[in-house]
Amino acid sequence: MSKRDYYEVLGVGKNATDDEIKKAFRRLARQLHPDVNKENPKEAEAKFKEVNEAYSVLSDPQKRAAYDQFGHAANDPNFGGGGFGSGDFGFEGFNDIFDMFFGGSGRSSRQKNGPQRGNDLRYDMEITFEEAAFGKDTTVEIPRTEVCPNCKGNAAKPGTPIKTCSSCNGTGQVQVTQNTAFGRFVNVRTCDRCRGAGKTIETPCPECSGTGRVHKNRKIDVKIPAGVENGSRLRVSGEGEAGLRGGSNGDLYIYIYVKSHSKFERQGNDVISELKLSVTQAALGTTVLVDTLDGKVELKVPPATQHGTLFRLRGHGVPYLRGHGRGDHHVRVKIIVPTRLSNEQRELFKKLAISFGEEINDDDKGFMGKVKDAFK
Repeated sequence: MSKRDYYEVLGVGKNATDDEIKKAFRRLARQLHPDVNKENPKEAEAKFKEVNEAYSVLSDPQKRAAYDQFGHAANDPNFGGGGFGSGDFGFEGFNDIFDMFFGGSGRSSRQKNGPQRGNDLRYDMEITFEEAAFGKDTTVEIPRTEVCPNCKGNAAKPGTPIKTCSSCNGTGQVQVTQNTAFGRFVNVRTCDRCRGAGKTIETPCPECSGTGRVHKNRKIDVKIPAGVENGSRLRVSGEGEAGLRGGSNGDLYIYIYVKSHSKFERQGNDVISELKLSVTQAALGTTVLVDTLDGKVELKVPPATQHGTLFRLRGHGVPYLRGHGRGDHHVRVKIIVPTRLSNEQRELFKKLAISFGEEINDDDKGFMGKVKDAFK
């Protein structure tokens, strides 16, 4: 049975680019995967071998040039060119398959054997309303891994030799050839002997047991800036866990949680508080001392102040996190209606209501209900 044209097998034209050939091969390899063709695995295997053979020729510039000129005859050893070979996969071919079916690359194992950055750490800190407003200098204690001070991270006992791994010759990787139904695959794996380090240690460091890192509880000074909000995240660079094989340290992230305040409420950089006034204070006006972040501040309440009125105390709010200045303190008025009246006070309220031309009921419930409704 004559072989099909390689371009026809891959479904591309003779002027197809290398990228188009690779895309066509990947598409067909997915279609012919055993998981997709469980009903006809032998047929899928045969087609895959055909696709593999076509790709191994057309993806190689020299083989493709010979095939374009002489066709399948160029694969005849007697022709003079030595043939195209068996079409086995090398490392690059294996990467193509690995990318398609596992979403990664065989090259990633090389990167894992190099320096690795240490893990980041998280610390949750609870602070008061005032500490969030004005900032705080504090110290936290963090359990973490650090570079072993005895061996300086090389995992060997000081003064003992560190040799090049005999299994991988210092590369940290070994090649494993596997024969499968789809052809021969050359897989690159991390060396089991040196675990990718490329070096072997005869006498491990006694302090870190040959890991190059030790566990420590480290006290770290932290500056909480003025104006932080609940849920803020602070980054302390380089205070995370130690890296591997000379990699940099991770970072420490501090998450801020602000306790609620019994008197103050925060809105952005403004502070809101409540001022309770009696009916007479609201009607006649008064001067009161208001609690703020800066202590007691005098506030003049003008006559005829209504329930819900907001007064602003400029510059007594929370400092801006990035910049100069502060927010304001807003005081919301809440008028308190008396719940109990003496006979004398009750008569005075009656006279006051009559002077305003109001109709009243001569019973405590109706009268107080009107007064309460008036100031809600």
